[in-house]
Amino acid sequence: MTLQLRVYVPSHPLIKHWLAVARDAATPPVLFRSAITELGRWLTYEAAREWLPTQETTVQSPLDSCPATLIDPNIPVAVVPILRAGLGLLEGAQTLLPLASIYHLGLERDEKTLQPSCYLNKLPEKFDPQTRVLVTDPMMATGGSIMAAMAELTQRGVDPSLTRIVCVVTAPPALQKLSVAYPGLIVYAATIDETVNSQGFIVPGLGDAGDRIFGT
Repeated sequence: MTLQLRVYVPSHPLIKHWLAVARDAATPPVLFRSAITELGRWLTYEAAREWLPTQETTVQSPLDSCPATLIDPNIPVAVVPILRAGLGLLEGAQTLLPLASIYHLGLERDEKTLQPSCYLNKLPEKFDPQTRVLVTDPMMATGGSIMAAMAELTQRGVDPSLTRIVCVVTAPPALQKLSVAYPGLIVYAATIDETVNSQGFIVPGLGDAGDRIFGT
């Protein structure tokens, strides 16, 4: 598989640990939710490297003035969870990006055709072209939902090169589609699995993330 976009799978023990907990079919919903929250936190931490805009300034320490680097408050940051499962990653992401604007996007996949349909769209009509956008979606299998989300974002002025996708498990079909359409995009995932079955689920994956997060 040849990809133009960049896909990072951080080799971090905490990411590996919480991925193992999330994969385990015996993990109860309350612990599964904790695992997804932690994965949202640590994958967002990795995604923020060289992505969040900064500004140089000077601060006064108790002893002397010194140079300092701060997150630039003038450049907007947005988090877009793809409902409903993307909400599981949102809590962890928000702990690191507390000032980010949150825009919900609800996409539902037809179980027969595997095509997504939108049932909720809280995106603004237009984004500031400098906006850093973080999209959260635990599973990227066939790529239908993430492609629909990216289409909604880009038509509202979002720059794919300033966008980061955080997911738990992804697979070649989704990555191939994103690579062709958005070569400047960057994806952060806990793992890449090689197989998507006829029902559109990643194998071994972690099952239906939304069902396991919400227990329904």
